[in-house]
Amino acid sequence: MPNISNRGVAMPSSPIRKLVPYAEAAKSKGIKVFHLNIGQPDIITPPRIMQAVASAALTMKVLEYSHSAGNESLRKKQVNYYNNIGIHISHKEIMMTTGGSEAILFTMLSTLNPGDEVIVPEPFYANYNGFSTIAGVKVVPVRSYIESGFNLPPISDIEDAITTRTKAIMICNPNNPTGYLYSKVELNYIKDIVKTHDLYLFSDEAYKEFCYDNNSFTSALQLEGIEQHVVVFDTISKRYSACGARLGTMLSRNMELMNTALKFAQARLSPPSFAQILAEEAVDLPSDYFESIKAEYCKRRDTIVDRLNKMEGVFCPNPLGTFYAIARLPIDNSDKFCQWLLEKFSYNNSTVMLAPATGFYSTKGAGTDEVRLAYVLNCDEINKAMDCLEAALKEYKQL
Repeated sequence: MPNISNRGVAMPSSPIRKLVPYAEAAKSKGIKVFHLNIGQPDIITPPRIMQAVASAALTMKVLEYSHSAGNESLRKKQVNYYNNIGIHISHKEIMMTTGGSEAILFTMLSTLNPGDEVIVPEPFYANYNGFSTIAGVKVVPVRSYIESGFNLPPISDIEDAITTRTKAIMICNPNNPTGYLYSKVELNYIKDIVKTHDLYLFSDEAYKEFCYDNNSFTSALQLEGIEQHVVVFDTISKRYSACGARLGTMLSRNMELMNTALKFAQARLSPPSFAQILAEEAVDLPSDYFESIKAEYCKRRDTIVDRLNKMEGVFCPNPLGTFYAIARLPIDNSDKFCQWLLEKFSYNNSTVMLAPATGFYSTKGAGTDEVRLAYVLNCDEINKAMDCLEAALKEYKQL
């Protein structure tokens, strides 16, 4: 029998999706599963943008390839969108990708050689491990801690992690999985390191609309003096509750990099056509579209954080962005606990699905008493899920 590739063996499973078989088994027994494991919002995708796709499907005679960088009409509309939020860029500095994931992968393939290193504050979005494995590069974690709300690690720790193989620093702002929002001061610290050591700065900004408590967002593209170093990743998935569209954006003022990434884009031909139609219509949504959505997520955040911190032995810092939180629980093995919730526990014929935080760390042994929760359900559902979790922790303690 032929062997599987070393790359395939090294490719990590998703901590967000690996427990799906256990959830499916629970559902087959009639148990309701509250999904707090994955960032799939229950917010309605704007009907207007869905209708734009439906109308196009009725009138177009051929579903054609687009430009490999995405339809020019969409990229020019994206310019208007970014200008309106203080990010000034041209349509030639924008590439549409098949999800934000492809933007990250194209960037790694365009800027890094096998064996090169990327410094990433941890915990971090688990799929960065997967993308780096595909690209043959090494993620070098610099640890942040729940006690400080997962703020930026000390600059000295970041500088200590730099080696001759270091080529980039990567951040997610606001952060998935922690919900931490980097301040402009912290971003300027990173800017100084990037400039001093001639590094790239990769900034995943998929959640930039989701900032709470009057806190403002600063894009890496707004940092002065490192314009040629910055690559930003964006997506319509969370912004418009359109995860299934699989349409992302890669942005950089470094045209040599963008032209290199275009060669990878040409190899996969083009990004999804219907998703581009949806995204083009989305740019014209009313300017107040996000106000009610942010208010709803803020309510959900307040509900879940309050409930968690009232449970015995639980600590959850207050996220300032995204729709995720990491909580420390009185458990010794989050992988085992999250599987147990689905396999052996129920409360009022329900249970809750969480993501073990171990999958968001590269440091061995980190996150064993932490879980990530996505507050993507309405407050009534969140309260029921928290009832389940509170009962589960009491039962688990007795095992």
